[in-house]
Order: sequence, then C-alpha cells, then structure tokens
Amino acid sequence: MKNKVILVSSNQLGKGDEALGEGVLETFFTLLKQRDEKPEAIFLMNTGVLTLTEQSLVSVHLKEIHESGVPVYACKTCVDHYNVEEQLISGKISGMSHFIELAAEYEVLTIA
Repeated sequence: MKNKVILVSSNQLGKGDEALGEGVLETFFTLLKQRDEKPEAIFLMNTGVLTLTEQSLVSVHLKEIHESGVPVYACKTCVDHYNVEEQLISGKISGMSHFIELAAEYEVLTIA
C-alpha cells in the first residue's frame, strides 16, 4: 500500500447485495489496518463519506487507521450533499482539489 491513495466512492465494496457489500468493505479495512505498510491517505467521496458515520461498521476501522497516522479525508461536496458533517466520527473534510493533488503524487486505488 506504500505510495498509494485509496479512493472510496461507495459505502459498500462491489455491486449486488448491500449488506454483503458493506461486510466486504469492512473486511477490507479490517485487514488493511493490520498491515505494517499503510496507504499515504484515504479519500472518501459520494456514499463513501457515509462510512465515517456511526451507522457504518467501517467507521471504527477508518477511525483506527486515521489514529495510526494515515490521513482520512471526506469530500466536502459529498458531506454537504448527504448532510453528515455533524455525524463524522473521524477524518477531515477536504475538497476535490486536494484529492487531485494526492492523485498527482500517488497511485490511486479505487474502491467502488
């Protein structure tokens, strides 16, 4: 994961059953936080920002990853659209221009 930015564009991984997709995304971040090598940053957009709310089981893992030193960013436009700013339990709100800077510097791994 070194030199990578993870882009999370959904609150589930893959298409199909929503509960399964949420579970698979939770497993992804559970395993990611256990690795010695972490990504440079995680950027959440669209429904991906919902994973930073208490309603998502993923939020616990993202919070731990953030506390371990990996920056976690939520797209401001998306946070505003879903009206979840007060519900975010971790991370920072950031703009698309910041994501473009990250993408110019690091390889992007998209989780959709």
